[in-house]
Amino acid sequence: MLLELNIDEKDPVKYNAYGTLELDKQKEVQEEDYGEEKEDPKVSKETSSEVEQNSSASVSSSSIAEQEVLEDSEVAEEVAAEEEVAGEIVEVKEESVVKGEVTTPSKVTYNIVFVTSEAAPYSKTGGLGDVCGSLPISLAARGHRVMVVSPRYIHGTAADKVYAGAFDANCRIKVNCFGGEQEVAFFHEYRAGVDWVFVDHLSYHRPGNPYGDSLGAFGDNQFRFTLLCHAACEAPLVLPLGGYNYGQKCLFLVNDWHAGLVPILLASKYRPFGVYKDARSVLVIHNLSHQGVEPAVTFDNLGVPPHWYGALEWVFPEWARAHELDKGEAVNILKGAIVTSDRILTVSQGYSWEVTTVEGGYGLHELLTSRKFVLNGIINGIDVTEWNPSTDVHIPAHYSIDDISGKAECKIALQKELGLPIKPECPLIGFIGRLDYQKGIDIIQTAMPELLQDDVQFVMLGSGDSKYENWMRATEVAYKDKFRGWVGFNVPISHRITAGCDILLMPSRFEPCGLNQLYAMRYGTVPVVHCTGGLRDTVETYNPFSIGPDGTGTGTGWAFAPLTKDCMLASLRNALKTYREYKPSWAGLMKRGMERDSTWDSAAAKYEEIFGWTLTDPPYC
Repeated sequence: MLLELNIDEKDPVKYNAYGTLELDKQKEVQEEDYGEEKEDPKVSKETSSEVEQNSSASVSSSSIAEQEVLEDSEVAEEVAAEEEVAGEIVEVKEESVVKGEVTTPSKVTYNIVFVTSEAAPYSKTGGLGDVCGSLPISLAARGHRVMVVSPRYIHGTAADKVYAGAFDANCRIKVNCFGGEQEVAFFHEYRAGVDWVFVDHLSYHRPGNPYGDSLGAFGDNQFRFTLLCHAACEAPLVLPLGGYNYGQKCLFLVNDWHAGLVPILLASKYRPFGVYKDARSVLVIHNLSHQGVEPAVTFDNLGVPPHWYGALEWVFPEWARAHELDKGEAVNILKGAIVTSDRILTVSQGYSWEVTTVEGGYGLHELLTSRKFVLNGIINGIDVTEWNPSTDVHIPAHYSIDDISGKAECKIALQKELGLPIKPECPLIGFIGRLDYQKGIDIIQTAMPELLQDDVQFVMLGSGDSKYENWMRATEVAYKDKFRGWVGFNVPISHRITAGCDILLMPSRFEPCGLNQLYAMRYGTVPVVHCTGGLRDTVETYNPFSIGPDGTGTGTGWAFAPLTKDCMLASLRNALKTYREYKPSWAGLMKRGMERDSTWDSAAAKYEEIFGWTLTDPPYC
C-alpha cells in the first residue's frame, strides 16, 4: 500500500518522485555508497571471532578495555550488515563462463540499469538491439547487478512467444505525462544473470516493428517512449527483483533518444527531492541522425517541470522550416539528454569525433563539442557463440584459424545455392545491409558495370528503398553468371554469405560502429570499407611493406577515402590483385582478422572504466 506523506518530513531516500512511501519494499539497500570495496568475507569472520574472544577476555579488565572491545564489536557488526546489503561492492575472485567466454569479474560492482527501445532476442531492428541484448550479460558475468528495461512489444504473431519466459511482476504504477496519469505494468524474466524488465502498455501492442510499420513511423512514438522513460525511473525503486529492489545507487545507461528523457527526469523530478541523488546517467549514442524531435507544443506532454523547457528547446534554422510563418520551434529529446547526462558514449572512437563535426553532428555538433571532455567511444562486441565458424549451425562446413579448409567448401556451397557458376578460384564479393543512401548503395550501383567486367562474382542481401531493390533484380537478369541479389533479410543466408565470400564490401557514408565487418573478419572474409566511424576503428588497411609477426605485412583489410566510385574500385582492385597473386599475404589478412578480439567481455571492461570516471564527479545536473 502507498501512503501519502510530506516528503520534507521524512527521509527522502524512501520516497519516489511523487512523495509516496513504499512501506514494504524500500530497504537498507539504498543506504550504500558507490566506489567502496568491502572487506573480504574471510577477514570479516576472523574479525568477528577476534572480537568475541576479546570481549570474553575483557570481562575482568578495566572499563577502558571494555569500551575498546565494544567499539570493535560495533565495527564488526556494521561490516557484517553491509555484506548483506543489496548491490554491495565486493571483491570477486572466481571466474564466470558466459557464452563460451571465461571472464574475470571486476572488483568494484554496480547496479546498472539499461534503458532501451529494443533488446535482442526480444526485439531487434539493428545494432541497438544487439548491444542491449549482449552487453548486459557480459557486465553481469563480471559481477555487476544488471537490469534491462524495454517495452513489451506484442504483435499478435508467433514472434510473441519470445516473451514466454517473462512473468507479470504484479506491480502497477501510474506516471504523470500526456495530460494525466498513465498506468503501466511490469513483466520480468531473469536470464543469463540479468533482470529483463518489460514495460507493458496497450501502445506497445500492435503489428510492425518497435518504431513503425509499412506505412511509416508511428505517430505516437513520443508517447510510447515517454512512458518507457518514466517507468524506467521508477523500476529500480518499486520492483523487488530477487527479493529486493535496486534502490537509488544506480548507473542508468540510456540508449538513443528513445531513452533520452531519463537523465532529464533524474535532474528535474527526482534529485530536487533528494531521490537518486547518488545515481548517474550515461548516454549512449548509437545513431545521432535520430533525435526525437517533435513540435514545441508537445513539451507539456513529457511530464517535465515547465522551467526545464530550455533543456529540450530546439529551433530549426530558417532553411529547414516549412514556410515563412514557421518559427521552427521544437523539442529535441536527444539534445536534452546530451545536456543533462553525466557522460556521453558513442559506439566507436571514430564516431565520437565525427559527431562533433558539421557533417556528422546533425545540428548538435557544437553542443557535443562543448561536452567533449566527457565524450568517449567504445567499439561494440559481437556474439562470438552465434558467430563462430567452427560451430555455426547455418554454414555447410566448419573451419577455424588453425584449419581454414572449410571456408572453400562454404564458398562452393554458396555458389551452388545461389545458382552461380561453381568457380572456386573466382573472387566472390558480398554485401549485407539496408538498401539506402547511408549504406552507399548508389556508389555500388554506379560502379557495378565496371566491376563486373572483371572475373568476379557479387552477391547482395538486403531490403530497403524500392528503387535499389528493383535495381538488384534488373542487375541479376543482366549479369546472370556474375550477380545475385536477395531482396529481404534472412539470418541463415547472412551467415552463409559471410562464410562463403572472399571479400565483404561496406561503402557506408557513415557508420557509428558497424557489425558486419566484425562478423566478416571472424569468418576470414576480408573487409573493404569506407574509412568512417567504426569502420575506420576496426579495419586496418593492408600494408605489404610493413613486417608483421607472420612476415606477411600488417592490416586486416582496406579502408578507402573519400567515398567515390573510383576510390572504391581502386581498393577493390588492390584486394583482388592480392587475392589472385599473393596467396600468402591473403592468408595473413584472413588470419589477422580471425585473431581480432571482438568479444563483448573486452567491450565490457572498457565500459567499467567509464563507470569509474562517471562516479568520480558529482551529478552533472
